[in-house]
Amino acid sequence: MKKTILILLMIIGFTSCKSSKRARNKKEASTTVISKKNRKEAVAYKAKDKKKLSKADHIIDYAKQFEGVRYKWGGTTKSGMDCSGLVFKSFESHDIILPRISRDMAKKGNKIPLRKAQEGDLLFFKTSKNRRHRINHVGLIIKSKAGDISFIHATSTKGVIVSKLSESYWKSTFVEVRKIL
Repeated sequence: MKKTILILLMIIGFTSCKSSKRARNKKEASTTVISKKNRKEAVAYKAKDKKKLSKADHIIDYAKQFEGVRYKWGGTTKSGMDCSGLVFKSFESHDIILPRISRDMAKKGNKIPLRKAQEGDLLFFKTSKNRRHRINHVGLIIKSKAGDISFIHATSTKGVIVSKLSESYWKSTFVEVRKIL
């Protein structure tokens, strides 16, 4: 009896060790090499995750996904975007509904002094020489430190980009800043 049990155990043991074709043909998991730049971004992202992100942070992150998208008048997707479409969709992603046109957006929220501008506030510009339209361009502030303001917006020549308010063109066409959040 003991011999029979021992033989059965050996048979079961040998049959269960058999490799399947699938296991032999399965590719080994690839290893991703992390460059210094990617590592820095990952560390920055983890640090950002540790602190509680504000609504402005979430809106800015949403807008940044469109960086590099081409300009399209009236566009609101990754296939094409205009300045007010970028702001409209970014705020809409967090259930804040703004008008679709920049000059109408400039009537929402509260006008604030430039020195009080923060991330998530909107910058408005008059880039046209047409007197009928006072405001015709909008940007979302993504960084504001000691008067150094960066904003994301869509231009007709470069699409969705990040610019600085200190650039001469943007400084000369700036009209006002508004707090929506």
